[in-house]
Amino acid sequence: MSEPWASIRNVGKVYASGAVAVRALDNVTLDVQAGEFVLLEGPSGSGKTTLLSILGCILKPSSGSVAIRGRRISDLPEHDLPAVRLRHIGFVFQSFNLLPALSARENVQLPLDLKNVPSREARHKAAHLLDSVGLGSKSDALPSALSGGEKQRIAIARAVATDPDLLLADEPTAALDSASGRAVMELLRDFGRRRQCAVLTVSHDPRWKHFADRVVRLEDGRLA
Repeated sequence: MSEPWASIRNVGKVYASGAVAVRALDNVTLDVQAGEFVLLEGPSGSGKTTLLSILGCILKPSSGSVAIRGRRISDLPEHDLPAVRLRHIGFVFQSFNLLPALSARENVQLPLDLKNVPSREARHKAAHLLDSVGLGSKSDALPSALSGGEKQRIAIARAVATDPDLLLADEPTAALDSASGRAVMELLRDFGRRRQCAVLTVSHDPRWKHFADRVVRLEDGRLA
């Protein structure tokens, strides 16, 4: 098998406050391949969001290592991490996290602007991505005028705008009805396969298991 797109080795995470320490992750090892769709499940408090945050360079592990496309990122200084996130990682959140004052196109275009992509090229790519999620006609709409499913599809378009190596989705269907949730999971799976990025999605909903190439369960900070 080829080198994994995303890899964590013996990762632990301890949250400490004074004399109290909570071990959120305990010696977790996981690989995700290019184009693979992995579903991460487990009870509340099992460490799922902590694991996603470490893979996404939002949190640093207390122990172990994290690599993306063979590059070890867990030891990088804090000031280097925003560039790693922008270049390698796309995020999809339960609460959409769209900027309310920006139109649908402007929200999708934002990470391209941050990467200094020329304006005309960025506008064209954002428009193409909106078409690809079935929302080309909503380009000028503000988030307040969109349904939950539409907001999440725009969030996915934004997440893949920079062609990330790793796409992380934290409960992306939790606020959606079943039809919208199914559409979102199909988009995540299809984008990952088409663009050959690794996709790791957290979900507690058993209906989505059949979308995954692999289901991984986390319990008490350990892979079960």
